[in-house]
Amino acid sequence: MAKEYVVTSEGLVALQQELEQLKTVTRKEVAEKIKEARGYGDLSENSEYDEAKNEQGIVESRIAELESILKIVKVVDDDAMPGDVVGIGSRVTAVDEKGREKVYEVVSSSEANPLAGKISDESPVGSALLGKRAGTEVDVVLPNGRTSKITIKQVTRK
Repeated sequence: MAKEYVVTSEGLVALQQELEQLKTVTRKEVAEKIKEARGYGDLSENSEYDEAKNEQGIVESRIAELESILKIVKVVDDDAMPGDVVGIGSRVTAVDEKGREKVYEVVSSSEANPLAGKISDESPVGSALLGKRAGTEVDVVLPNGRTSKITIKQVTRK
């Protein structure tokens, strides 16, 4: 059975927009690169042609991946989970052992962007936070095996 992809409504829109961009714009740009590279002559020694064909493969692969994801995607129902319980789509303010405050948005793995504060529900911090409420101290097992404690200060929904 295929893995179910759980996303926020914002994440669903982003996936749909990426697919549309790849199909309508990027595909045409790559086709144009291939056409132009063919004009350079002998394809057996044409690096521009090889590069454009590789790019085409990557684009087509991503299109197929997105189409597969969109067939099995499940959008999180914001009303199904209480606003004070951490779930996908929650914004969590937490304080680590050193007193540093961080704000995380818990999202699905397909939406994760740690640099933007969006952590996956499957990440060590994200999975430790799921189902917890403000005031809870959580043990997070880090990839290096060390355990870190964080305290949930506030949980909000978008």
